Amino acid sequence: MKIQKTIGILISVFIFYIFPQLGHAQDKKMDIADFEKRKQEYVKEKAGLSSKEAEQYFPLNNELNQKKFELNRQHREKIKQIHNKNEEITDEEYRKILENDVEIKLKEAELDKEYSDKFEKILPPEKLYKARQAEKNFIQQEVNRFRKENNIQRKDNQRNSNSNNRGVKNKK
Repeated sequence: MKIQKTIGILISVFIFYIFPQLGHAQDKKMDIADFEKRKQEYVKEKAGLSSKEAEQYFPLNNELNQKKFELNRQHREKIKQIHNKNEEITDEEYRKILENDVEIKLKEAELDKEYSDKFEKILPPEKLYKARQAEKNFIQQEVNRFRKENNIQRKDNQRNSNSNNRGVKNKK
């Protein structure tokens, strides 16, 4: 159960915080459908899911992730409202944010437990474990790829900025 919680947290972090940044950082829209397709192919292969198992697993997994996404969206909205309301956030408001954060984690744990029972009805424990691990690994690979691409872009931008600055200095 601890592994499922850890995997769930990693997936949530990616989906709710990193995933939305992928498209923005590259100044282009990320093709979510392509991402999902590649993720499903990867998970299906690594977990050894049959077509029938995949047809049952992925809709259920997407449903769980969507519910977690909605919980976190609501949490982010509450934080945004507090920040927009005033410049100085009070200790009481910080306390509310922290309490809401704990509530979200508890609700996610309840969802994980609820869906754990559902997943066990469609996949044997070994395949469920392998599917979760594969999804976690895929997401980590995507994050690493994003960081690498973003780092390369940053270095290119710095090089261009430096060469532009040299040109300005030479003109003076």
